[in-house]
Amino acid sequence: MKLSKINFNTITFKQIANILSIVCILISVVSCSTKKEQLIITNGAVKVDIITLDNNQLAYTITKENQIVLDTSLLGIVVNNRSLGSNSEIIKKEASTISTSFPLLGIKEKAIYNANQTNFTLKEEDGFTWNIEFNVSSEGVAYRYIVPGEGHQTVNTEITSFKLPNKTKVWYFERDSDWKLKSHAGEWLSTDISAMPTVSKMGPIQGLTLTCELPNGGYALIAESALFNYSGLRLKAIGNNTFKANFTEEETGFVVENQVTSAWRCILLADDLNALANNTMVAALNPAPDPSIFTNTSWIKPGKSVWHWWSGKYVNYKEEREMVEDAEALNFEYSMVDEGWERWDNKWKSVKELCDFAKTKDVGIFLWKHSKEINFPENDYAVMRHFLDSVKQVGAVGVKVDFMNGQSKSLIAFDEALLKNTAKRQLMVNFHGCQQSSGEYRTYPNEVTREGIRGLEVNHMKEGPLPASHNAALPFTRYVTGHADYTPIGFTEPGETTWAHQLGTLVAFYSPFNCIAENTQFLLKNESVQPAINFIKEVPSVWDETLVLPESKIGELAAIARRDKQDWYVGVLHAREQEKLIIDCSFLEEGDYTATIFTDDIGAKRINLEGLNKEANLRQWNTAVPFKKETQVVHKNSKIEITLAPKGGAAIQFKRN
Repeated sequence: MKLSKINFNTITFKQIANILSIVCILISVVSCSTKKEQLIITNGAVKVDIITLDNNQLAYTITKENQIVLDTSLLGIVVNNRSLGSNSEIIKKEASTISTSFPLLGIKEKAIYNANQTNFTLKEEDGFTWNIEFNVSSEGVAYRYIVPGEGHQTVNTEITSFKLPNKTKVWYFERDSDWKLKSHAGEWLSTDISAMPTVSKMGPIQGLTLTCELPNGGYALIAESALFNYSGLRLKAIGNNTFKANFTEEETGFVVENQVTSAWRCILLADDLNALANNTMVAALNPAPDPSIFTNTSWIKPGKSVWHWWSGKYVNYKEEREMVEDAEALNFEYSMVDEGWERWDNKWKSVKELCDFAKTKDVGIFLWKHSKEINFPENDYAVMRHFLDSVKQVGAVGVKVDFMNGQSKSLIAFDEALLKNTAKRQLMVNFHGCQQSSGEYRTYPNEVTREGIRGLEVNHMKEGPLPASHNAALPFTRYVTGHADYTPIGFTEPGETTWAHQLGTLVAFYSPFNCIAENTQFLLKNESVQPAINFIKEVPSVWDETLVLPESKIGELAAIARRDKQDWYVGVLHAREQEKLIIDCSFLEEGDYTATIFTDDIGAKRINLEGLNKEANLRQWNTAVPFKKETQVVHKNSKIEITLAPKGGAAIQFKRN
């Protein structure tokens, strides 16, 4: 809490006492480590110790294979100005096992999750009881608070903290404006844990997620799961290698009706980058879909989409009709109609005509909408429901809702209301201007993508373009918790990257609704692109299996292999200087494959980008290294040697013979 913002003319003695109590608790994470009690939860090599410090504060530690993942970190929540966890007695412990599997549109066909779960009942001095649930699996540790009550309950803050070991390398997203914490669209950078309180010009508060390279090897990623009816978690670096829970509402807090159930606070664990990229804990901790809403999900169809924004932000009806024709020519399933359609003459009649035309081409239409125009909770979001009825009536298949610009509890409520109301109308959702995923796409599988990422559109903006290092970090940071609307392929404005790097993003990144940025006519007609046109048409948007190749290193090289049925694809994103890379094909099954290989054509004349895109701001990157294509027959014992240009990349398609 920030004492400078407190009005001492109105504050009560009880509130002052509570503030001082919280300050003392925060000091305790630095100064007090003596344990009074200890309870242990384990799952294989992962161990959680629940402890009570000498000052009666509840805390925990996490170790894996006897190595510290989290040092003494605090547990607790402040509800209705009562600090729970600062003087609590554990009176009951109920252990159970969790085993679940569910379809996953993303990195793999099915997620399988097994964990040991323990529910602790705690009692305060006045007899009030509440609960903390811990979930421990081979994929990580998660916990949440459950506080019973009736009527308005104010969550003032959480005492929750995360203390990392010395010399931990932390990956965080950075943006030099307040948009950093509004849209989570920052560049991924890294620093030592000790620098986190001062590393950002925007202050010590970071948005989730944080990927941590542990000093003794392995990775931890701090995230949250099942964010419903609560405010989104942020983390404030307070020194001593520690992050403390922080919320948009700050000391004002937020109101929850009746029982308070926090989102899960997750510490994902992985020995290597392959295990990190394949971690599905965040999705698994979300509730299963409501069968009364999702009686079937056949209407939720993954695919790629055309998008006019890259070549012209505002569109007219004629141009959108042409985009549908281009979607058909590219074998794409969707067309994303962005901002501007609401200014068309007789807009709903025009959109219906567009949707009817698109249906004849087997193309579905998504419509853009500003959130402020439908975010009215009155009468159970009547304005939203009326808009969605119109979207459904004209024949569109989904909506892109933009500019939530935050993660306060009221905005999280809006997100869920939108997901629920679209699901009832069998409409898909693309969230923009939003926070990162908390795995809500498991509960609401009609969420087919969300932004919460610094995507390719930044190349059009003054603060762009994206550096190659950002792209090489994304599979191990932002994408670990779920899909993202990066909008890949920007041949006409690739910044410092190469065309092969741009192709590689189609594999290295994933999104069930994969909105392709580049001008469709450029893709269809530019001679230099044509060798890759079949690859662009055929590459899937979701996968049956994912494998991170061992040469990968966060922020330097992302080499990702993904399987679609019997075929494999590899995407390579490179952020270093020129070097050779050997692709070991041992991930293939027995038999021969035809490998179509797109690599940096280092010896070729660089492509002149001037004039290719009227929207482009090329800056000093007005030329780009083209790709070259070759094919060869390979098998699981083959090795493919490729040369990567500075900031280059590669894309490979393995088709089973």
